[in-house]
Amino acid sequence: MRIAVNTRLLLKGKLEGIGWFTYQTLERMVRQHPEHEFFFFFDRPYDPQFVFAPNVTPVVVHPQARHPILFYIWFEWSLPLLLRKYKIDLFLSTDGYMSLSTKVPTCLAIHDLAFEHYPEHFVMSHKLYWRHYSPLFAKKARRIATVSTFSKEDISTHYGISPEQIDVVYNGAHDEYKPLNIDERKAVQEKYADGCEYFVFAGALHPRKNIVNLLKAFVIFKKRQPTNMKLLIVGRPAWKYEEVDEMKQTMPYRKEVKWVGYMNVDELSKVIGGAYALVYASLFEGFGIPILEAMQCNVPAIVSNTSSMPEVAGDAALLVDPTSPDDIANKMHQIYKDEALRAKLIENAKEQVKKFNWQSSADKLWDCMMRCVKP
Repeated sequence: MRIAVNTRLLLKGKLEGIGWFTYQTLERMVRQHPEHEFFFFFDRPYDPQFVFAPNVTPVVVHPQARHPILFYIWFEWSLPLLLRKYKIDLFLSTDGYMSLSTKVPTCLAIHDLAFEHYPEHFVMSHKLYWRHYSPLFAKKARRIATVSTFSKEDISTHYGISPEQIDVVYNGAHDEYKPLNIDERKAVQEKYADGCEYFVFAGALHPRKNIVNLLKAFVIFKKRQPTNMKLLIVGRPAWKYEEVDEMKQTMPYRKEVKWVGYMNVDELSKVIGGAYALVYASLFEGFGIPILEAMQCNVPAIVSNTSSMPEVAGDAALLVDPTSPDDIANKMHQIYKDEALRAKLIENAKEQVKKFNWQSSADKLWDCMMRCVKP
């Protein structure tokens, strides 16, 4: 079988949620199925590290698609021509986009519908594109993969898709995420947090990640609790960053907040592994990979009580109302003061992480793809 894959988000040094899902599942899939040919469709020059095996043919498809007009050209004009040229039997798209102009069976991964729930957090051009085309994509796709039971129900409800057409393919966490010993933790604290314990957040910095309320909560926590505890913010600024940037410059205790930017997995795994706790009070997530990464490092987590996050965290995290800085601060204080609670969350995490791994994700995504082409 000849399988084409949308690999636009395999970008060296810029892998985030969907990019990691694409990387980790495809790397395993192509090696496990050498009897099939894979065609990876990039929208810019690719890094050779993403050509995982001899049965992969990389193809650069023009134009670079990072704007709705270019999305349309890439998926509706360029892509159908190449699907015909290479006589493709099955198309896999891992980022929620697909072509309406092809008859090739398509397996579509939709990670979340955040733009339906929080449209005000997105730039107008992208929001209008997604809200118009995503229902059409969902209805045309032969099958849909998504990363949580929550997202499965959300897609089914919003777009009128039968749950029988949607498969849950959980995310996993990279093997680099593992517990650190005392000396390793101390080295990370010295490097990034002035030798102090710290809370950590990791993710792209845009409104849905709720950074403003996290910063407000940290201020409340510091006012209530005399401590050298720091807050590390890991991630690149994304769209609508202005409010975060303003607060970054003016908030109390701003010197106690460390902004360390985007990190590759080898360093990020150490920063998360060295944390006292992860605070991930996002407003909405299809999954929330940093929650799993923290649990895999034996780092307890404070996570939102919304969308998929309770499903991922199980009983290995404290749940908060992400709209309430006071509630976030209260949970930070609770996990700081109660060592027995913190130890219990760590023990619970050891069991919870067993539900998620990339090999299982790759296998389930492959099963979803094969259902697309079964008679």
